Amino acid sequence: MTVWRRLIAIVVKEIQQLRRDRLTFAMMFGVPIMQLLLFGYAIDTDPRHLPTAVIAADQSQITRTVLSALANTGYMRFTHRPSSEAEADALLQQGEVQFVVTIPSDFTRRLVRGERAQIVIDADATDPMAAANPLAAARPAIEQALRRDFVGPLATLRGKADAIDLVLQRRYNPEGKARLNIVPGLLAVILTMTMVMMTALAVTRERERGTMENLLAMPVKPLEVMIGKIAPYVAIGSVQMVVILLVARFLFDVRTEGSLLLLGLGTALFITVNLAIGFTISTVTQNQLQAMQASVFVLLPSILLSGFMFPFRGMPVWAQWLGETLPATHFMRVVRGLMLKGASLADVSTELLAMVAILILVSALAISRYRVTLD
Repeated sequence: MTVWRRLIAIVVKEIQQLRRDRLTFAMMFGVPIMQLLLFGYAIDTDPRHLPTAVIAADQSQITRTVLSALANTGYMRFTHRPSSEAEADALLQQGEVQFVVTIPSDFTRRLVRGERAQIVIDADATDPMAAANPLAAARPAIEQALRRDFVGPLATLRGKADAIDLVLQRRYNPEGKARLNIVPGLLAVILTMTMVMMTALAVTRERERGTMENLLAMPVKPLEVMIGKIAPYVAIGSVQMVVILLVARFLFDVRTEGSLLLLGLGTALFITVNLAIGFTISTVTQNQLQAMQASVFVLLPSILLSGFMFPFRGMPVWAQWLGETLPATHFMRVVRGLMLKGASLADVSTELLAMVAILILVSALAISRYRVTLD
C-alpha cells in the first residue's frame, strides 16, 4: 500500500509539472496533429492540374483533339496563351507555368502529307517529381485520342506510332537529377533550422543565466536590442551559405547559373527574416528548452509546405496559402531560380518583396512582445 501511495504521489507531481509547462504539453498534442494533417491532406507526390501555356499556331480539329487529350490526363490545366515563344519562355522562367505546349502551324498539313508532325512540350524540370508523370502520360494520351480522328485520307496513320514526333524538353534539369532540386532547397532548410533556433536560444539563454536584467537595464530600445542580437548571426549565416555553395559546386556539381550578388542579397534577407522569427520566439518562451520546442512549429511546415520535399502545386489551396506565409517558400523559389534557371532580378522580385513584408510583420510583433517582457 505504501508503494502505491508513493507512485501516485510521483504521478500527481508529474501531472502538475505538465500543467505548469503548457508549451511542452501543447507540443505533445500539437506536433503529432500537425504531422497528421500535413501528411494526410497537404502532401501529394503526384500533382495534377498544373498550369500550362499553349502556343497553337495550327487551329485544326486534330490540334484541338491533341490539346483535349493532354488536358484529359488531369495533369495539365491550360492557363496561358502566350503570343510568342519568348513570352512562353518568360512564363516558364518565372515559374508561372509548369509546361509549355507548342504546336506548329504546319502540324495538320504534315500529317496529311504522311510526314511526321511535331509537338513540343517544354517542362520546368527543376522539380523532377512534378514533371515526370505528366510527361510520361502525354504520348499515350495523344496517340489514343488521335485514333478517332485518323479517318478518311488519314486512316493510314491509325496505329502508326511514328506519325507524331513528340519532343519532350526538360528545361533547367535535362537529366532529371534529384540533387539539382534538393541541394538548393537544402540551403533554405539549413538556414531556417540554424538561424531560427540560434536567435531563439540567444535571448532565453540570457534569461536562464540571469543576465537578462542587465540587458533590460541598458539604455537601449527594443529595436536596438533586436538588431544587436541578430547582427552576429547574419555573418554566421553568410558563412554557412558560402560553405553550402562550395559543397554544392565541388561535391554535387550544382552550379549557380544566375547572379551571385543577387543570390547573396536574397540570402541575407532570408537570414534576417529567420533571425527575426527566432527573436519573436524568444520573447514568448521562458527557457531554452521551450525555445527549441517552439522552433519545431516553424521548422516542420517550412520543410513540408515550402516545396522542398514535395511539389508545391500538388498541395490543396489552403496548404498553398499557408506555405505562402513561410519565408522558406519564397527563398526556395529565389535560390532555385538563380541556381538552376539563371533568373534575373525581375524574375525573383515578387519573392523578395514577399520576404520583406514578412520581415516587417515579424519584426513589429517581436518588438511589441519585447516591450511586454520589459513590464
